Amino acid sequence: MSKVEVIPSAKRLIESLRDTGYEFSQAVADVVDNSIEAKAKFVKVDVQFAGDDSIVRIIDNGRGMRPDQLIEAMRYGANRTYESADLGKFGLGLKTASMSQCQRLSVCSRWNPDRANVVGYSWDLNHISKTNRWEILALDRDAVKAVTQDVLQKGPGTVVAWEQLDRILGYQHPHGERAIKRLRQMCRDTEDHLSMVFHRFLAGERGCRKVKMTLNDNDVTPWDPFCQAHPKTEVLKPTKIPINYEGIEGEVLIEPYLLPNQKDFETPEQHNAAGGPARWNNQQGLYIYRANRIIQSGGWSGLVQIDEHTKLARIAMSFLPALDDAFKVNVAKMRVQLPGEIRDELKALVSNVRGLAKKKYDNKLSPTIIVGKGASTVSKLSATLVGQGTPDTTTRPPTEHLAGTKVGLRLTMAEWSERLIAVTRPEEECTVRAVIDRARSANMYGNNGDTE
Repeated sequence: MSKVEVIPSAKRLIESLRDTGYEFSQAVADVVDNSIEAKAKFVKVDVQFAGDDSIVRIIDNGRGMRPDQLIEAMRYGANRTYESADLGKFGLGLKTASMSQCQRLSVCSRWNPDRANVVGYSWDLNHISKTNRWEILALDRDAVKAVTQDVLQKGPGTVVAWEQLDRILGYQHPHGERAIKRLRQMCRDTEDHLSMVFHRFLAGERGCRKVKMTLNDNDVTPWDPFCQAHPKTEVLKPTKIPINYEGIEGEVLIEPYLLPNQKDFETPEQHNAAGGPARWNNQQGLYIYRANRIIQSGGWSGLVQIDEHTKLARIAMSFLPALDDAFKVNVAKMRVQLPGEIRDELKALVSNVRGLAKKKYDNKLSPTIIVGKGASTVSKLSATLVGQGTPDTTTRPPTEHLAGTKVGLRLTMAEWSERLIAVTRPEEECTVRAVIDRARSANMYGNNGDTE
């Protein structure tokens, strides 16, 4: 039987892969994955606005790549072997993440610690549109210097540069205050995203090599979803769930936490920071880690619905890349599905944790006892109940009435603000926050900030 090789159209396929679904922050994080795999100790994200000449650079001091390794890394579907704890998966992330944001991707790398030989190649959509060929362009010395700004003269590392930022700036010719504001907001969102997704690496936790990151020279500090440094955070009993998927055996580590109530934070700012990028209600739920990198931050993955009364419940769920197929990890490493064989057991665990979270939200948990060093605590109830049935719940007292009028719940201004923000749409948030700030300035609720 004769065979015919059918090569995909470069122009059509690369254009299609630009629509993989990356947001700017997610695309940056996917490139940072490569820096961490390259054993970088420092990752610098540099975003420069200059109209049509705006550029994003992601710079690391990792081990770098030889010319042959760099060429292979530029291949769509790079042919390489991944270690068990590597963050990569399909050999597509660098290209698909980058080209989802720009029309020209350049990568320059130095691997020799003794000689400053820097090589670079580019994927250029204009060239591909003209030739319809799977060709990368070799960068000459001047082009390498323009991309790297000589940052690789001191030692090995890699610079990833995005140019012609059509998907980022959203304008054919991006000039003016509107484009600048858009880019600034994206930078703020990206800093929040990196601080969450890579918090274990930024803090050097769980055996991760500690990595320092900056975005436009601002330090990216780790955001711990579980407030483990707070004395009122409760660490519940961890559980390991074994899994066997198509002959591949592994286990999923489940670590539940009950976060502090609002009144337990010293300031409203601390409470808001603990709420996370998506705020308290939306940040409750499962934090799914693949090789210590977050790929899902909150939500209950269809097991239950989000509830105001369970917003103190957050659960770390960790697995290694060997179980990628079981979790249906997608190319962008932004979406997973819970394996069917663990859903029932996981749902029972979630139900128990949510029950405890509701009690804590309603201030009905028994006194806590300290376990181990640091600020973490575990409740007397919860220490033995995770995975062992739902604890008895105390009936909530009936609402009192006076002269036929319902007595409302007494809330502070900060509590009202949080509730307003929780139901605010993204396009409304700026207006709502401005009204809240004005109300605070006017001292509408008295000296103690209480209202009914």
